[in-house]
Amino acid sequence: MLVGGWPCKRWPAGWAERRAAWLSDYRGAAAAHTLAPKHASERSGFGRLRAALERCVPGGDGLPPLMVGRVRQALAGAIARVGAPGSPARLGQRAVQVAVAARPSHAELAHAVARRLDTYPRGSGLADLAVIAGPLVEGEAPGVAAGAPIPPSLLAKAARALEAPIGELVDRGIIASAEVLAIVLPQITSQIAAAGLVDPALRGLYGQIYAAFRRRRSLLLLDLERQVQLDELPWIAALGPLRSESLGAAAQARQTLEEITLLTLASFPETILPNPLVRELRALASGAGLDLPLLEELAADIFMGTFTTKWADAARAAAELLQNTLYARYYDLPAPGHPALQAARKPRRGGPATAEAFAALCCERAREAEVDAYKGSWVAQNGAVIEQSQILTTHNLAALVAGLGLHDRLTQLAPGLALACMRFVVRRHNQVAPAFKARLQMVKNTAYAWRQAVFLLSFCDRPAQERVLAELDALVAAADPAWARRFAPAALGLRHAVQGGRFDARGRAPGARRLLGWSVGPHWLLAGA
Repeated sequence: MLVGGWPCKRWPAGWAERRAAWLSDYRGAAAAHTLAPKHASERSGFGRLRAALERCVPGGDGLPPLMVGRVRQALAGAIARVGAPGSPARLGQRAVQVAVAARPSHAELAHAVARRLDTYPRGSGLADLAVIAGPLVEGEAPGVAAGAPIPPSLLAKAARALEAPIGELVDRGIIASAEVLAIVLPQITSQIAAAGLVDPALRGLYGQIYAAFRRRRSLLLLDLERQVQLDELPWIAALGPLRSESLGAAAQARQTLEEITLLTLASFPETILPNPLVRELRALASGAGLDLPLLEELAADIFMGTFTTKWADAARAAAELLQNTLYARYYDLPAPGHPALQAARKPRRGGPATAEAFAALCCERAREAEVDAYKGSWVAQNGAVIEQSQILTTHNLAALVAGLGLHDRLTQLAPGLALACMRFVVRRHNQVAPAFKARLQMVKNTAYAWRQAVFLLSFCDRPAQERVLAELDALVAAADPAWARRFAPAALGLRHAVQGGRFDARGRAPGARRLLGWSVGPHWLLAGA
């Protein structure tokens, strides 16, 4: 409730001259500064006072009662917020505004940083951010006083040009996902792939072709078809006779493959390896002389129901590595000698051989994702089959760990990485997605993170597994109660498997369920699905 007198009742001496001078200053400023239109809005307090001042002509009829009331309201609001004119609070605010207005603009500082970056060759990076992080010097930016600091937001953008080991770029947050890592990695793999070429000019040419080839758009094709590979390019094939096999290059490729694998697992444990990164890892494995069955993620909407023999080979490697572990119990892995994992192959005319028995096994296991009396879409049915192929193969994790001998090194990291996956699952589930499709994607991604966590927990001893379960229970208890009730079967299912239990054919145990990402019908984790 407003209290006090009403404006426009008394006119102080000289008010007409002051009004004319203020309006003249305002119009000049508005004409000179056209990028800030907020002052022109008559809905703001300033706009209402300016409009009243324009209409309040000395000697005229005065203002309408409604406008007088709005002037009174605007004045009361301004005084309540920052005090009356001449008060200490008002003077303090004006001092702060003057100081802020005197600062250089973000655009002026950005231009100064850009000019500093222009002094370096375009094809190279920055060895150290300190060379561009110092305050401005006299004359470096017109109209900006010397000593102005470069804001952290601009330095964060410039950090993308930092030339540093990939591990440091990940630690700084410059490489923030496995997808971004896949974009950067060709710079390393191209150098390793070109190491067998003696001529420096040819090495440079090969590296540029390799990097350009990796930047092309990647497509998933129907019926196991694939895009043209780098070695199939005639100008790359012509370099073959000029290449000398180097044991040093092979050792470097293997070391890089090990480091990138561990870096990816340690930095992004909750995500499966994206397809561009899988291709780079495969190139490193080839350079190291390793035949690892590394697999791309298949697209459910173009899946034709067949798998190449690489999938059976990868599933057999996973079964051998994970036999009698938590992962094998939780996902009911077949034994290494299961017929579907053996070398039975069906040749295809004009294409790679397929593993029909493995495909049949995935289809049989995918029935767990079917909701009773519900006919789901064919895309969901394909997705359920693909997910089972990823479960059986661990989607490259077992192939990399076993093929590179990373068991001992992963054991040291596994508890912390498994807990990071669990935190990701709980956090993502409690972020409300606005669209139903986004919620489906969330469930799929968190189920993949859950699978990564189960894999990592398989390298932990029982006390470490119990500690991770206790942390998970605490995270669930602190989350939304309605979601916690829906998620309880998943948490109980993991505890059931840690304690040596198994699920039935439908992926259930007393009060517990196995967590899958795909569902042929409404997913039990989605409220109102």
